Amino acid sequence: MEKIVDYAALMSLVEHVLMAMGCPSDQAKTGATALVSADLRGIDSHGVARLSGYVRLWEAKRVNASPNIAIIHETPSTAVMDGDQGLGLVVAPAAMDVAISKATQVGTGWVSVSNSNHFGIAAFHAMRALEKDMIGIVMTNASALVAPTFSKERMLGTNPICVAVPSGDEPPFVADMATTTAANGKLEMLQRKQLEAPLGWIQDAEGNQVTDAHALKNGGALLPLGGNREQGSHKGYALGSIVDIFSAVLSGANFGPWVPPFPAYVPMPENMPGEGLGHFIGAMRIDAFRPAADFKSNMDLWLHRFRNATPASGHEQVYVAGDIERAMEKERMQKGITLVGAVQNDLKALAEKMSLSFTI
Repeated sequence: MEKIVDYAALMSLVEHVLMAMGCPSDQAKTGATALVSADLRGIDSHGVARLSGYVRLWEAKRVNASPNIAIIHETPSTAVMDGDQGLGLVVAPAAMDVAISKATQVGTGWVSVSNSNHFGIAAFHAMRALEKDMIGIVMTNASALVAPTFSKERMLGTNPICVAVPSGDEPPFVADMATTTAANGKLEMLQRKQLEAPLGWIQDAEGNQVTDAHALKNGGALLPLGGNREQGSHKGYALGSIVDIFSAVLSGANFGPWVPPFPAYVPMPENMPGEGLGHFIGAMRIDAFRPAADFKSNMDLWLHRFRNATPASGHEQVYVAGDIERAMEKERMQKGITLVGAVQNDLKALAEKMSLSFTI
């Protein structure tokens, strides 16, 4: 049964769980804000539903709750950071801080991160650049659940990309997307609700497209964006590969089929070539290219024109990337966040395990 939960109450619970794991209070607040931002924006698959997974990784000693995040190589505009096995929810904000600092000084900043973990939604990290009149670009690799076009073997993660672009009077452009037809978290939501998946999301162990939301548990795989070759899956495969290379080959993290799995009970791959998960995080100062006021005026015009494009028959509105999530964030901040029964039970069990009060 679904329940509406107040944002502040949910934040408090997540923050206290992270502190019970050993996170310093400032990092716990950062991590909780990053995680709950997914629920606020309607990306329930990447929000508090993931919290128990982070705890299990910590229990398996695959997450360091108090990491020493460090720059191990840098130039004026670039850096490589070692996340020290920290929560990606904490490591990625630290990397964006470095990217913003470098962009402030020299126009752009690019940070490749190794030895990290799952970081929630990419939009949270990319949007932090907006406050500085910068474009934020964020991507991360993930454990191998995706079969390349024509393959039966899982080789890539869902490998999301986010680009956040500032504007003036119009709400900003925020494109946050997996490079698969659907993120694995969306599949997990269907499993919780006992629903089938749309055709084009997944294939079975023999490479046949199926609608069974549990197909991955039987040797199946997610499909690249496009679903099949005729509908452009080779392009989704290429995009996922780009993310993997930028996030991991460039940083020294694990890549391809060697990326550590998110479920703590899944054995680690053998002969891993790198350290942890990888991210690639960038910030670009607008006035490094043209006056910010001129850019934002043109960006407003772009956004306004696209939002007012003539809708096709049967549709009321044309949206720009980020519009639906922004509306959901406004609604849920005012009315509360919807949690399905399975997630409520999960959070209650976590609170009991950590000897915390459960009041949501």
